[in-house]
Amino acid sequence: MSYDARMRVWRGDAAGGELQDFSVEVNEGEVVLDILHRLQASQTPDLAVRWNCKAGKCGSCSAEINGRPRLLCLTRMGTFAEDEVVTITPLRAFPVVRDLVTDVSYNFEKAREIPPLVPRERDPDGNHRMQQIDVERSQEFRKCIECFLCQDVCHVLRDHEENVPAFAGPRYLMRLAELDMHPLDGVDRRRLAQEHFGLGMCNITKCCSEVCPEGIKITDNGLIPMKERVVDRKYVPSTWLGSTIRRRKRSAEA
Repeated sequence: MSYDARMRVWRGDAAGGELQDFSVEVNEGEVVLDILHRLQASQTPDLAVRWNCKAGKCGSCSAEINGRPRLLCLTRMGTFAEDEVVTITPLRAFPVVRDLVTDVSYNFEKAREIPPLVPRERDPDGNHRMQQIDVERSQEFRKCIECFLCQDVCHVLRDHEENVPAFAGPRYLMRLAELDMHPLDGVDRRRLAQEHFGLGMCNITKCCSEVCPEGIKITDNGLIPMKERVVDRKYVPSTWLGSTIRRRKRSAEA
């Protein structure tokens, strides 16, 4: 059974824009992206919207629907009442390019700043060995599709533009945590996470976990453990003293 939905879609570019009202047919089982495609085909051929797989795996079609960051291809129109106005706006945390398309290049810049995995020395027999439990700790984070919904909903980025240079956001703090948990990695990223990527700015509200389409527990399993390791290193006397002695010893040997 079909009905005519009331849609409000943001139209504009970096210079400004406004919400425009549309009435468009909706069929049973359709998602918001289907409706935007119908708008493009019938009423607004120049509407800009980014998408690719339409299967919730590429992360391209991120937007805000009624103020909540969502994937357009995973949000069914059946979620809303037939008489409800569905408002679609671009991601608020990133600069608008045009209509629903935003410039998310900030995320890729932060990704390039993260040191890659550096494997520790091999065991005496030439192998690398890992316990399955250690593999599983970071495996969850590899489900990330980089839709950047977590970046968009994070109020440290969303509401405070001045934080952008110093704060990596939950997606890349999670990446730091993933690497730090990797049983073969030989780099200590705790100081980097705190001093360069702004881990201390995160106040663990868990809003990033709530919008993740992959169900990754970003805060509980990534950010909080990383914060705990930073605190251990920086404030626990025995840990701080041991790391200081090792650092001075390396400097003396160099």
